Amino acid sequence: MPEPLLELQALDRNFGGVQAVKGLSFSMSASEVIGLIGPNGSGKSTSVNLISGSLPPSGGDIRFDGRSVAALPISERVPLGLARTFQTTSVFAEYSALEQVLTACHARYRSGAFAAVLQRAAARREAAEQREKAAGILEFVGLAEVAGEPASALSSAQQRLLMIATALATEPQLLLLDEPAAGMVASERKALAELILRIRGRGIAVLVIEHHMGLIMEVCERIVVLNFGQKIAEGTPAEIQRNPAVIDAYLGGAH
Repeated sequence: MPEPLLELQALDRNFGGVQAVKGLSFSMSASEVIGLIGPNGSGKSTSVNLISGSLPPSGGDIRFDGRSVAALPISERVPLGLARTFQTTSVFAEYSALEQVLTACHARYRSGAFAAVLQRAAARREAAEQREKAAGILEFVGLAEVAGEPASALSSAQQRLLMIATALATEPQLLLLDEPAAGMVASERKALAELILRIRGRGIAVLVIEHHMGLIMEVCERIVVLNFGQKIAEGTPAEIQRNPAVIDAYLGGAH
């Protein structure tokens, strides 16, 4: 069996006397789409912050592409191939959509700052290549027509797609999507689902943290369910829909 791309091993995170994540373990392989779900306060956001490097774990280990990354900050995880989006839209309001994506392309620049300042031929060539790459990513996510528009002028759904484009510009092996469908209408969620599957088609694994069950059930091959910081279920969408512990967590024992 190939080694998992991502593996959480008995992961813990404490905030004072509160244990937000307790002994969380699961793994995912390359180009797999997995959903991470649970009621409000179940530990989903804390988990994605631990995986991305926004928070250090209190215990356990995070292994990515065969190595432990638990002690690495987010700035050192991105070049390894781990990128994320956020629950709230995060864009540079004064930048155009193309410029926003270009900021992330710098994570893969080979030319140094000195060469760029001197406008050496190799640096100019690479800058042109990165601009072409950014334009291609915007086309891939469906934003080619607004490439020159200020990020602040885009709709909420377009800004979420722009965050995904920005993350893709870092050339990730694993993309963490934190509530990507928030605020989207049905047609926008359908387009998002198609985009996630096309991202997987590029050989990129996707971990989706989302409240909208329709999206999760449509795009995910496996689902991990959290409640009170602990994993209570893991399986296919059909298995999760029938799982009594999951039904109890969402609806209460009376149901």
